Amino acid sequence: QLVYPHEFRLTEKEKTSICYLSFPDSYSGGLGDTQFSFRLRQAGGPRSSPFQDDGRYNREAPLALQREAAHYFGYVYFRQVKDSSMRRGYFQKSLVLVSRLPYVNLFQCLLQLIAPEYFDKLEPCLEAVCNEIDQWPPPVPGQTLNLPVMGVVIQVRIPSRVDKPGSSPVKQCNQENLLPAPLVLPSVHELDLFRCFQPVLIHIQMLWELMLLGEPMVVMAPSPAVSSEMVLALTSCLAPLRYCCDFRPYFTIHDSEFKEYTTRTQAPPNIVVGVTNPFFIKTLQHWPHILRVGEPRMSGDLPKQVKVKKLAKLRTLDTKPGIYTSYKTFLHKDKTLIKRLLKGIQRKRPSEVQSALLRRHLLELTQSFIIPLEHYMASLMPLQRAITPWKNPPQIRPFCQEDFMKSLEHAGPQLTCVLKGDWLGLYRRFFKSPNFDGWFRQRHREMTQKLEALHLEAICEADIVAWMKDKSEVEIVDLVLKLREKLVRARCQHLPVKEETLQRVSLYIDTIIGSLPEDLQAVLHH
Repeated sequence: QLVYPHEFRLTEKEKTSICYLSFPDSYSGGLGDTQFSFRLRQAGGPRSSPFQDDGRYNREAPLALQREAAHYFGYVYFRQVKDSSMRRGYFQKSLVLVSRLPYVNLFQCLLQLIAPEYFDKLEPCLEAVCNEIDQWPPPVPGQTLNLPVMGVVIQVRIPSRVDKPGSSPVKQCNQENLLPAPLVLPSVHELDLFRCFQPVLIHIQMLWELMLLGEPMVVMAPSPAVSSEMVLALTSCLAPLRYCCDFRPYFTIHDSEFKEYTTRTQAPPNIVVGVTNPFFIKTLQHWPHILRVGEPRMSGDLPKQVKVKKLAKLRTLDTKPGIYTSYKTFLHKDKTLIKRLLKGIQRKRPSEVQSALLRRHLLELTQSFIIPLEHYMASLMPLQRAITPWKNPPQIRPFCQEDFMKSLEHAGPQLTCVLKGDWLGLYRRFFKSPNFDGWFRQRHREMTQKLEALHLEAICEADIVAWMKDKSEVEIVDLVLKLREKLVRARCQHLPVKEETLQRVSLYIDTIIGSLPEDLQAVLHH
């Protein structure tokens, strides 16, 4: 019906997809308001973003909170109420916020404020809200923002890559006597993991392994709210490791990728997909892992835990909740986690405390797995003394899986993790997953940039005049061109180099040019 701001251009394909993804696609008799989220592949060519930053946000934000380049997130507030004046007898409407940022808490909180007003006052409400949002500062990692909207100030901190993993959010002290008192969000994106994982707590290890290995997985849920929360909770399990596969918190049969995912002629893609339409039980039967969950029940006891069942049992539309898979975990179950969570339930610990326990457990598991990889990767970096100013920097040595496996005997996960099991088998499977590929590329890129930076520093320390004494004009001109190229690259890629180093290299170039004959000087200055 309406897109605001008006100048935001969506392709017809995107509009259609957003329309289908903004409503529950299976009959739900539930009346009232519901919120959920989806993720949508961008159609058409690249588009300029309204924010012009030079990539600084993505360099400083945690990997899991980077701005997406090829996908949009949609945050939905859907209202369904009886209304005899409507043809169907119901008022059904959704307000959707579309963003490239995965700030699920912030945007759902924003919608809770805006949507009820919008359903009442329509377009003028959106115009007023957009004028306020236009004044918001850009999200800067590490900063706490005060965001005024509709008479409320939302206060939230944008996480930064340098935050210590697992540390609790910094207590916000800059209240600045804000009146009215701000609505403080503890996190811009973290879900209540304990609530999301209620029915699968005893299988958390298996789910973590499936996510780590990037296995194809379907979450079948009774509503888009349950499906989208479960998918987002699953993909957040690996923090601080980035989940590099595709994921769709909510997916419908009208989606343009429907054929791609339901075809039986090729293996299912590496993706976690959340669905609610029972029709998917038939069309996605060939997928290797299917998690069926029911309506969440927050009772005083440990909620009924789903069982692991054989895929062959997944036949009927009234399939019971369960994890339908033939997957055997590499690691043994951690009974202490379940005991601690049970104790928390008995003592009526708040859900956020239980979530913190769960998040810490998953973080320690991921760190135990990833630290040996980080150590091995660091050992591939050339020695600093091998970096000399007048030669190209040495190469990073290649990653050899067998060498890494040998290093595990004395520096493996057993040093930091009590869990027993087939860690070697888990690493072997991990090497084949998109998550390893994504991790390796990221690390390799960072190390290459570090080498470039060290090389620039070595050039700064060198005695350039002594080097030039016995060199021909051709060699000197060649050096000028190479140094210039290095400078441009350092600035474009924002290499981790001090500004004074770059200025010294710039000065070097001027000094060298100054020592050349005038005709050459003119050419180089030109």
